Amino acid sequence: MEGVTDSGLAPLPASDRPDAAARLRAALLDASFTADGLLDLLGAPAYAALARSETVPALRATRGDAPLETLVRLFLLQQPVPHARVAGVLPLDDLVDSGWLTRVGGDEFAATVDVRPYGGPDGEDWFIVSDLGCAVGGAGGIGQRHEGVVLGVGGASTTLAGITVRTPVAAALDLGTGSGIQALHAAQHATRVTATDVNPRALHITALTLALSGAPAAELSEGSLFEPVKDGETFDLIVSNPPFVISPGARLTYRDGGMGGDDLCRSLVQQAGERLSEGGFAQFLANWQHVAGEDWQDRVRSWVPRGCDAWIVQREVQDVNQYAELWLRDSGDHRGDSAEYQARYDVWLDEFEARKVKGVGFGWITLRRTGAAVPSVTVEEWPHPIEQPLGETIRAHFDRLDYLRAHDDADLLEGHFRLAVEVVQEQVGLPGAEDPEHVVLRQHRGMRRATKVDTVGAGFAGVCDGTLSAGRILDAIAQLMGEDPVLLRDRTPAQIRLLVEQGFLEPAV
Repeated sequence: MEGVTDSGLAPLPASDRPDAAARLRAALLDASFTADGLLDLLGAPAYAALARSETVPALRATRGDAPLETLVRLFLLQQPVPHARVAGVLPLDDLVDSGWLTRVGGDEFAATVDVRPYGGPDGEDWFIVSDLGCAVGGAGGIGQRHEGVVLGVGGASTTLAGITVRTPVAAALDLGTGSGIQALHAAQHATRVTATDVNPRALHITALTLALSGAPAAELSEGSLFEPVKDGETFDLIVSNPPFVISPGARLTYRDGGMGGDDLCRSLVQQAGERLSEGGFAQFLANWQHVAGEDWQDRVRSWVPRGCDAWIVQREVQDVNQYAELWLRDSGDHRGDSAEYQARYDVWLDEFEARKVKGVGFGWITLRRTGAAVPSVTVEEWPHPIEQPLGETIRAHFDRLDYLRAHDDADLLEGHFRLAVEVVQEQVGLPGAEDPEHVVLRQHRGMRRATKVDTVGAGFAGVCDGTLSAGRILDAIAQLMGEDPVLLRDRTPAQIRLLVEQGFLEPAV
C-alpha cells in the first residue's frame, strides 16, 4: 500500500513495509531513542517543556552531532538534517524508498511523520507515530489544524490507557483509534485487536505505530462508532477516546464528533452494551452537558445500557466560556485573525445558549456486562488527585460489587476482611482535646479516598487482618465498649458494606 495522502497533509510512509519499520526500530533503539534516553539527553526541564509545546530547550540540547541528537531533531522536532548525519545513523535509502524520510533542499532530509518514544507499562520501548507537528505537546494548539490530522500522545490518551482494565482477553476493540496508542496497549493482553476510525489516515498511522513498536498487527476497519463491527460480534474489552468535544459543527475529525451536544458520547455508551461479552468491560473518556434545570448525574445515568454495571466519574467541570476557549486554542484559532476568533467564540456560545448548557463535565465511563438482576450504576464527582494506573482499582471495584450483591448482612457478619494496602487512620480534632472530633480512614493508593468513621468503624477496620470473622470482631468491640453485642451486630453491617464498596476493606477470600 502506498503512503496515504490527504489535501494539506504530508504523504505517509507505506504501511506494508514491515521490513523498513523493523530496520528503523532497530536504528532508533541502537541510538537510545527511547523515553529514558530522551530524558537523559534533554534533562527534566527540557523534557517537560516538550509537553507544553515548547521546543527551544530541546533544540538547544541537541546542537551536537551525536546519533541520538540527530534522531531527536529529525523525528521529534521536525528539523531537516544534513545527508551525512542521517546516513550515519539510519538506513537512508530504505527509509526514503518506504516514505519515512524525504529529501528537502539540496542535501538535507526530513521526516514525513513525527515519532515519539513511549515507555510501555512493563518497560517496553514503543514509538507513537503522528502527523508532523503533533508529537510535541499533544493537542496543544500547534498551528492551525487540518480536519484530518492525527495527533500523537496527549493527556487524554495516557489517562485512558491508565484506567483500562488489563486482564488477558480474547478480543479487544479500540474504537476511534487515532494514532493507535490504545490498540498498542491492548495488543499486550488481547489475542485479537480490532481498531476502527472514521479517518482512514488514522488507521494507516495506527498500522505504523504497531509496526514500529514491534507489536502484532491489528484488524483495521474504517467507519463511525460501531458501524465497522460485524453483526453479532462481541468483545471482552472495548476502549475509546472518542471525538467527545461538544462543538458547533465538525471541523476537526480527531476531536469533534459531528453530532449535536453530547449525543456522540451518549450513542457510544448506549450502543456498547450489546457489543460486550459477558463480564466484558467498556471504558471511555467522555464529555457531558450540564443543562439548566437538570441533574447531570441523572443525564449520564440514563446513558447506561441494560445489562451493564457502570461506574461514572466526573473529574472536571468547566463553564461554557472556559470550555469554548480551551478548544478554540486547541485548534489554533487564537493565533489567527481576532475577528474570526471572536466570531467562532460567539457561535460556540450561541450553541450552548440554545441548548441551555451552563457547563461541560469531563470524566470516565466504565461499563461491565453483567447477568445481575439489578445492575449497579455509580455516578460520582471526584476532582481529587488519584494514582495511575487505575485499571486494577477499577477491576476490583466491580469484583467488590459482585461480592456485596451475593452477601446479605448475615453473610457479612460471617465474612472475613482485610484492611486494604496503605490505608491509614487520621484523628481530627482541636489541639489538646482529650478525644478526636472524628476519625478518618484515608487511602494512599488508587482513588485515594477518605471517609469518616465512628469509633466502632475505626476499631473494626484496624483489627481486620482476615483472621477473625466480622461478627467476632464486633462482639469483642461490644465487650470493650460495654455495648449490647446484638445491637452492635444489627447496626454495623451498613458501615462494613460501605467500607467494602469504597475499597477500604477487602474480602479475605
